[in-house]
Amino acid sequence: MKKFFRIFGIIAVVIVIIAAIIASMNNEPSNAEKVWDKQTTVGNLEAKNYFIIYSDLVCPYCVAFENAIVEHEEDFQKYLAENDILLEVRLSDFLYEFGEANPISSRHSAVATYCAKNQGKFWDYYNNAISNVWNDYYKTSGKAGVSKMSASGKEYWINLGKQVGLGDNFKTCVENDEPLEEIKANAAKTAKLIRGMPYFKFNDFTSSGFDLSWGYDYVLQYFQAGLDSK
Repeated sequence: MKKFFRIFGIIAVVIVIIAAIIASMNNEPSNAEKVWDKQTTVGNLEAKNYFIIYSDLVCPYCVAFENAIVEHEEDFQKYLAENDILLEVRLSDFLYEFGEANPISSRHSAVATYCAKNQGKFWDYYNNAISNVWNDYYKTSGKAGVSKMSASGKEYWINLGKQVGLGDNFKTCVENDEPLEEIKANAAKTAKLIRGMPYFKFNDFTSSGFDLSWGYDYVLQYFQAGLDSK
C-alpha cells in the first residue's frame, strides 16, 4: 500500500509540473503586449510571426536594408501578409548615445521621426527619410556619408517632414527636442538587447549588420531565416 501511494504521489507531482509548463506557455505575452509602440508596426498585431528591426537613421547599413524594402514596398507588403508577419521598427538615437563617433544627426533624425510618429505619420516620414538619406548620403558616399550628414543640422529633417505634409507643429517639436526622453529611454533599452546595428530579431533568428551593396534579395533571405527559425 505504501508503494502504491509513493507511485501515486510521483505521478501527481509529474502532472503538476506538466500543467505548470503548459500554463506558462499559454501565458506568453501577445505580440500586442510586446511591441514598444503600435505606430511603428506594420502587419497584423496577432500575426504568427513577429519580426523586430533595431535601427538608427544615421546607420548606413540600417538604411541600406530598409531602403531595399522601400524600393519594393508593394511586393513587401504582400510578402508580410502572405507570411503572416508583424514587423516592428524600434528606432532610437543609439549611435549618438552609444556609438563611437556620437553623430549628432543620429539624435536629430530620431527626434524628427518621433515627432512625426506623435502626429500619426511615422511610416510616411520614416519611408521618406530612408529613401532620401540613402540617395543624399549613402548611395554614392557609402559610410562616409555619416560625417556629411552631421553638417546638415535639424533643417534637413524638418524639410523631410514638409515633404509628407507635416507643418509648424512638427517643426516646433523638432526644434525643441520634445520627444527626447522617450528616445533616450528606447536607446538605453536597445543597448541591453542588441549586438551590432542594425540588429534583427525575426522570431528566434537573430543577426546584425547588412552590406551596402546588397539588395532586396538579401532582405528576403533574412526574412526567410526568421520564418525557418520557428
